[in-house]
Amino acid sequence: MQKLDTVLLHPADQITEIIRRIYRAGMTTTSGGNISIKDEEGNIWVTPSAIDKGSLKRTDIMCVKPDGSIIGPHKPSSEYPFHIAIYLARPDIKSIIHAHPPALVSFSIVRQIPNTNVIPQAKHVCGPIGYAPYAIPGGEELGRNIALEFEKGFNAVIMENHGTVVGGTDLKDTFIRFETLEFVARTIIGAHTVGNPVFLTDTQIDFFDSHIPADLPEMKTVSHPADELAIRGEISNLVRRACDQGLMISSYGTVSVRWKGDDFLITPRNIPRWEIGLDDIIQIKSGMREPGKLPSKAVSVHQEIYRLNPHIHSIIITQTPNIMAYGVSNMKMDVRTIPESWIFLQDIPILPFGMQFSMEENISKAFSKNTPAIIIQNDSAIVTGQSLLQAFDRLEVAEFSAKSLIMSKPLGELVPIGSEQIQALREKFLGNS
Repeated sequence: MQKLDTVLLHPADQITEIIRRIYRAGMTTTSGGNISIKDEEGNIWVTPSAIDKGSLKRTDIMCVKPDGSIIGPHKPSSEYPFHIAIYLARPDIKSIIHAHPPALVSFSIVRQIPNTNVIPQAKHVCGPIGYAPYAIPGGEELGRNIALEFEKGFNAVIMENHGTVVGGTDLKDTFIRFETLEFVARTIIGAHTVGNPVFLTDTQIDFFDSHIPADLPEMKTVSHPADELAIRGEISNLVRRACDQGLMISSYGTVSVRWKGDDFLITPRNIPRWEIGLDDIIQIKSGMREPGKLPSKAVSVHQEIYRLNPHIHSIIITQTPNIMAYGVSNMKMDVRTIPESWIFLQDIPILPFGMQFSMEENISKAFSKNTPAIIIQNDSAIVTGQSLLQAFDRLEVAEFSAKSLIMSKPLGELVPIGSEQIQALREKFLGNS
């Protein structure tokens, strides 16, 4: 999948790439949703009306010129009028996504706004959320209702009994906001299913922001031997796979692999996760970072986990909607569901928010050979392994287990595997008694 270079990639190619991602992620239907980009000449490039969103080509994207003339083989989206209204209301906005992702539609039909204070970065990525009263799709009233919310400074708006619309400085910015908001909505719904969501205060989020460690010093020179290059490829491929599997979103997720001793390679910050390539991976050697690159803000957490846990050779820190449903409701995720879940995970402790910055209660000490994964409240899941593939496998099993637990809630209470069965699993698969 190509990088979405907003400088070099044609607007029509940007739109087809993003609508493909949205469709494959189950955030729109064949007929639903529309995307537009306003370019430097004032042209508005927009998805067509009544054309399959799952197979759009660049030649299907319509161009509406500043004089109102239309270029292209189809009609522009029927929702095109409210795109114009937003662009007129907010000249700083250069891209718009409207769709009907299931979780955000759930909020729109109960007429609520998702609270983005459920995880720290969501507040920054999404900003405050507006709310537009219902109006007939494609009509002037709907355009006025939405534009009024954008005039107030909102970059994301819940549309009453309809869906959502988000804007941004470019299509990449818009998509990250859209995807993050849907993730927030899914997480909150999951948390309501297993318990009650607990939201962070603004003070807690400010504390989080102020306690991010300073950047590591830079190396003066760097080399890339064959084994190091192999690790780069492994990380890049698994990150993209995590995005495809719904185990990572564009705005959050860190992967690292131990290289030699306590040296390791790690993913960067400020790059959408589905764009991370070989050149973006960062080498951390002798406590120093590869020159000219900024590693994940969680680099110090990875560093300490490797230092205190010689058996760990790979770490994934991410947010998945079902695991985080437990992480934001502070409900224990009991993995005594099926044998595979317990063998792979055994127990997943939930640690308090902010502990990742506490030297006195270092989260690195929470890991052991019998505790390969933890959840940090309102922050993330951290999964480890003796290899990247093992860590990724454990992450998949954990997310599947969480999803099964959530889906079982309306059916009845969990009947876990019993203590005698657990002991038999321990003796057979873990070699201890």
